[in-house]
Amino acid sequence: MSYDYDVMVLGSGPGGYVAGIRAAQLGLKVAVVEKDPKFGGTCLHRGCIPTKALLHTAELLEEARHADSFGVMVSAPSLDMGKAQQYKRKVVDKNAKGVEFLFKKNKVDGIVGFGRITGPHELTVEGEAGAKSYSFKNLLIATGSVPRALPIAPTDGTAILNSDHILELDRVPSSLVVMGAGAVGTEFASIFASYGSQVTLVEMLPRILPIEDEEVSAELSRALKKRGIKVMTGAKVETVERGESSVRLTLEQGGAVLTLEAEMLLVAIGRAPVTAGIGLETLGIETERGYIKVNAEMQTNVPHVYAIGDVVPTPWLAHVASAEGILAVEHMAGQAVRAIDYDRVPSCTYCDPEVGSVGLSEAKAKERGYPVAVGKFPFSALGKAAILGKTEGFVKIVRETRYDQVLGVHIIGPHATDLIAEACVALALECTTEELVRTMHAHPTLAEAVAEAAHAAVGHAIHI
Repeated sequence: MSYDYDVMVLGSGPGGYVAGIRAAQLGLKVAVVEKDPKFGGTCLHRGCIPTKALLHTAELLEEARHADSFGVMVSAPSLDMGKAQQYKRKVVDKNAKGVEFLFKKNKVDGIVGFGRITGPHELTVEGEAGAKSYSFKNLLIATGSVPRALPIAPTDGTAILNSDHILELDRVPSSLVVMGAGAVGTEFASIFASYGSQVTLVEMLPRILPIEDEEVSAELSRALKKRGIKVMTGAKVETVERGESSVRLTLEQGGAVLTLEAEMLLVAIGRAPVTAGIGLETLGIETERGYIKVNAEMQTNVPHVYAIGDVVPTPWLAHVASAEGILAVEHMAGQAVRAIDYDRVPSCTYCDPEVGSVGLSEAKAKERGYPVAVGKFPFSALGKAAILGKTEGFVKIVRETRYDQVLGVHIIGPHATDLIAEACVALALECTTEELVRTMHAHPTLAEAVAEAAHAAVGHAIHI
C-alpha cells in the first residue's frame, strides 16, 4: 500500500520538528503538522527561548547596576520593557525562520492546521482552506503541553497569569506572587525581581526546586532571599481572590493561616499534556492520567503510532523531546536504537544563580542502595568566579565508592547550565571520579570547579 507520507508528525515543537528533520535525513517522506501559524512549538514561542531572552535582559540589567565594581561607570540603568519585548520577539522570529529553513533544506513538508486521527492510517488537518485528509505509514504524536490550570485561581491574563501570559507583559508589576517553585516559577521570580518587582515565591513542598539535590535547593533559597525575594515553602494556597487592583491569597503554612497580597499572581504549577481532541480514541490509543503510554522505543499500543515529549510521562524538557523524537523515527526506519536512560537527563534552571544537574542526587543514590561519597567545591574559591564577581554556589559530585563511578553532578552558580554539559558526557561514558580528576581543565575557567569537586570527592581537594 502506498501512503502520502512515510511519517506524519503531529506538532512542531523541539520534539516534532527535530524528529521530522531526522526522519527526512533517513530518506523518509515527512510532513509536520502544526496548529499554530508558525513552526517551533511552545519551546520556541511560549517557553524556553522567550523566557531565556527575558532572563538575558535581567542579567544585563544586574550587571549594569554593579558595573562600577569592575571600573565601568554606568549611570542609573533602567529597564525599557517595550524594548525588552522587541528583543525577545526578534530572537523568537529568527529561530522560527530557522525551523522553516531546515524544513526546506531537508524537504520536510510543513502543514498548518489542527490535525486529528480519523483512521488507522489517516490524519485529517483542518486549516484555513478547510479540511484535508492525508494517509501515513507511521504517525508521531508530539502535541506538547499547556500550562496546568488551578481551579481556585483561574487565569485571566491581566492579574492572574500563567507562563504564556507573563511572557507578554508590557509593564513590570510592583509586586508579584509566584505560585510554584519549580524551574518555570523560579525563573520568572528571578526575572521580575531583577526588573524591580517585589517578588514572593510560594511552594507547597518543603523546598524550592524540589527535584534538585537538597543542598542545591537550600543554596538557591539563600541566594534568592539575599536578592530580596521572599521564599515561602511548605505553604499551601487555600483561596485566591481578585480585587480591583490586586490579588489576595490565603495560605496555610505550618498550621498557621497567612495572607498575601500582590498586584499580580503567576500560577506556575506545572504543565498538562495536549492529548484531548486529536483522535486517540479512534485507534484505541492507551492513556493514563492524560499521558500517552509508550514503550522504550516510544511506540504506543498501536505499533505504527508513536508519541514523544510532554504527552508522555517523561520529564517536561525540550531536549528530552528531541532525543525521544530522534529515537522514534530511527526505530520507524528500522535502525538499531538504544532506549533513553532518564537518569542521565540534564536539568537546567536559568535563574540567578543558575542551576544545572545530571544524574542521581545524594539522597536518590542512597535510596537505591549505592555506597556513596560526595565532593563539593565552592565557586568562592575559584579565580575565574572572582574575576566575574559571581562567587555564589558550588559544584557537588556524587560517586559510588565500590567502582568509583560518577552517579551525579549538581551545580549552582555562574554558567551552571553550560558547565553541566561536561557532566553529561562523563555520565554517558560511565566515567569514574578518578578519570575526572585526571582530566586536565584549563585555567582560569569556571570548569575548574568540576575538577576540584572531583578531587574533593576522592578526598584530596586542592584549593580548599
